[in-house]
Amino acid sequence: MLNHQVVVAGGGPVGLWLAAELRRAGITVVVAEQRTARDPRSRALTVHPRTIETFASRGVHEPFVSEGMPLPGGHFGALETRLDFRRLPSPFPYTLSLPQERTEALLEQQALDLGADILRGHQVTGYTEHTDHIAVHITGPDGPRTLRAAHLVGCDGTRSTVRAAAGISCPGTPSTVLGWLGDVVLDEPPAPGSSWFGATGLLMAVPVPGGVHRLVGITPRDLTTTWPGDLTLDELRRNAIAVAGTDFGMRDPVWLSRFGNATRLADRYREGRVFLAGDAAHQHFPAGGVGMNVGIQDAANLAWKLAATLNGWAPDTLLDTYHAERHPVGVDLTATSRAQVALMTAFGAEGRDLRRLFARLISALPDLNDRLAAEVGSLAVSYPSADPGAHPLTGTRAPDLRIGDTGLFALLRADSYLLLDLSGDDTLALGRFTRPGLRVHGGAPQSPPADWAGVQAALVRPDGHVAWAADRHGTDPVAGLRTALVTTHR
Repeated sequence: MLNHQVVVAGGGPVGLWLAAELRRAGITVVVAEQRTARDPRSRALTVHPRTIETFASRGVHEPFVSEGMPLPGGHFGALETRLDFRRLPSPFPYTLSLPQERTEALLEQQALDLGADILRGHQVTGYTEHTDHIAVHITGPDGPRTLRAAHLVGCDGTRSTVRAAAGISCPGTPSTVLGWLGDVVLDEPPAPGSSWFGATGLLMAVPVPGGVHRLVGITPRDLTTTWPGDLTLDELRRNAIAVAGTDFGMRDPVWLSRFGNATRLADRYREGRVFLAGDAAHQHFPAGGVGMNVGIQDAANLAWKLAATLNGWAPDTLLDTYHAERHPVGVDLTATSRAQVALMTAFGAEGRDLRRLFARLISALPDLNDRLAAEVGSLAVSYPSADPGAHPLTGTRAPDLRIGDTGLFALLRADSYLLLDLSGDDTLALGRFTRPGLRVHGGAPQSPPADWAGVQAALVRPDGHVAWAADRHGTDPVAGLRTALVTTHR
């Protein structure tokens, strides 16, 4: 008998969102978190547009939006020209500055309210896999014990115990740059989103809710593999003066830290009954604040697939698509992170010229701005179909189409696909396809984007990506739908 259907190692944002999603689909889940309390030091500070959309697809985005500080842009490589997120085709065309501690608190409360078990002060130490279950070994205040489950998911960070126990290698490149950050009070704060770059180094300033600013930067002497010791307020002040010419009246540090640019990617995200998500699967320099957001998207992709197979309405082969879809995202993530590090450490004359050229291109080419902003915000992620005849929308993120008096995001559920009849007159009679794991909704969309204007029907996955679509003047949509359902449903 199983103690829980899924054990999640790690109670950070990724593990907590995974647990909540599994509970929304009726799956029993326990989260083992080594920390006895949330860390008040917020490594992740930025919530990106696609993450807000993901929360909106479950109707839980409002606390994040109300508490977070909206910022209309972001940066790529800390270039002088900032990315304009206001152009993004999303109901949330901005990033939110929100301390990770608050993000975790909100996500933890959701998971608890939905019935997830969260064991603080407990750590997964290993596992034994069997033909019909996995025995997960954990230790806590009362000593070691073993939980029986169907699956184990490692959301336990860059030094993942689960990844090591699974024998999954995580190759990459070592750290050659040491960035630093300080969360401090500034008596003379700069404008939001301010940054400075020159021969003396890089400095960025980001306002944080609670009257604190985060100063992040790199100087030429930080291009090293030698650990210089813990960051002090005096060093942070010297760095700020060297790069920006002022210390902004900094005082009362909340957190001072250094971090490296070691970049690694797990060679596989699945080993039998074990899966990896978030930092356990990918490690990189925190350029653009994308790490937590990519991890939450890992969890969004994995959760519904685990639930669909455990609930019996999808074939077990669906689980193989988790690595197939998310590992390429990790490849792009690590490559883009390294590229940004190159821009952020280009302190020589040639490097500064390259940065100016790149900044001018972003300013002069709106399409380049939009593409980079969509990539940073995870809106550009797509899972291409292996079928050369698939509709161009297949695998893309579905927008928040207005259908009647509601939006598409409000129609999505963690436990089922959504079949849309967009003809407006029910001529396709798609209601006959209703079955476990599949819901049907009809109505003509209002002012759809250009690539959706001719779509007659679409099958949208629980994570908001398109599984199948058919145009009004294409081949028989019903026949194509039957084929799509064969591969997604038992």
